[in-house]
Amino acid sequence: MKKLTLYILLLASTWSYAQELNLPVWTQYLADNDFVISPTYAGIGDNFRIRANGLTQWVGIKDAPDNQALYADFRISDRTGVGLTLYNDKNGNTRQKGTKISFAHHLTLSYTQKMFLSFGLSYNMNTFRIAIEDIETIDGTPIVDPAITGDRSKTNHNFDVGVLYRFNDLYVSLNAANLLEKDLDDFTGAEPGDLLNFQLYSGLILTPKNNNNIQYEPSVFYQLYWSDKRSATDVNFKYRQFNRDEDYFWLGASYRFLNDQFFKPLNIGPMAGITKNKFYFAYSYQFTINDLAGFNSGTHSITIGIDFLQDASNCACTKGTSWKTHKRAGTN
Repeated sequence: MKKLTLYILLLASTWSYAQELNLPVWTQYLADNDFVISPTYAGIGDNFRIRANGLTQWVGIKDAPDNQALYADFRISDRTGVGLTLYNDKNGNTRQKGTKISFAHHLTLSYTQKMFLSFGLSYNMNTFRIAIEDIETIDGTPIVDPAITGDRSKTNHNFDVGVLYRFNDLYVSLNAANLLEKDLDDFTGAEPGDLLNFQLYSGLILTPKNNNNIQYEPSVFYQLYWSDKRSATDVNFKYRQFNRDEDYFWLGASYRFLNDQFFKPLNIGPMAGITKNKFYFAYSYQFTINDLAGFNSGTHSITIGIDFLQDASNCACTKGTSWKTHKRAGTN
């Protein structure tokens, strides 16, 4: 039991490092919400999009990570989009709340070949806090230490930048998050200050020639933490089917692994979503594939959303990749 407790504490502290000043990226981006990953997606599409996401990790383990986030993005001109992200994250005895304000500009490289280039920038404000009032001993009683006083919180400011290339139904996004080092003035100990990480997201939308109501979308998401070169990869696949009213449902699966342990997946699981009359709902479930598998029921993520204020752009560079915008972009 002591060995298991030590393993959980070590894994939780490691994951806290990965999450700090970063939204926990699981499968939220696959819920037709690429804006989760990169500011370059802000304003792509014909609607004002709002997505709310709730993520609970390692259900069954006390003080496991829990996250709520709200994403909104819309186009403010034919070639420009803005976005907003609000999030609240709890991980053990750490708490963080943050805001991201994003800006994206989209260019047409070739109209006939449907080749587009987008640039994005996000300003991030994050408040990180240690909840000293919740620290307990093993028997559940609070820890009373006169040396531990005050709020023990810190506000950090940072920036993300990204670039997105689209060619027909192929997309490649490269994003750099947390360009500035973290301010450590109020903390002591071996705490990471360099939280720079790189994210590569790429995929291809395939439409059968004999049925344009169906789409297949394989994709890959790669994340590298610059300070210690840790990296992980998601391999994903989605099936999407539309009806005549342009509503659709989709099914998918994701496989996540550390890049030096391809045959030892961290997580694997199914997901599904549906859009009806501009309302959106998606659910994903991730099996935990490690020594914690017997002590939790996995990670659950729910996304709800709405698209409204539809306004078609005069520029193909801000048309989305859904069945509707894909067909219109090809006929204009």
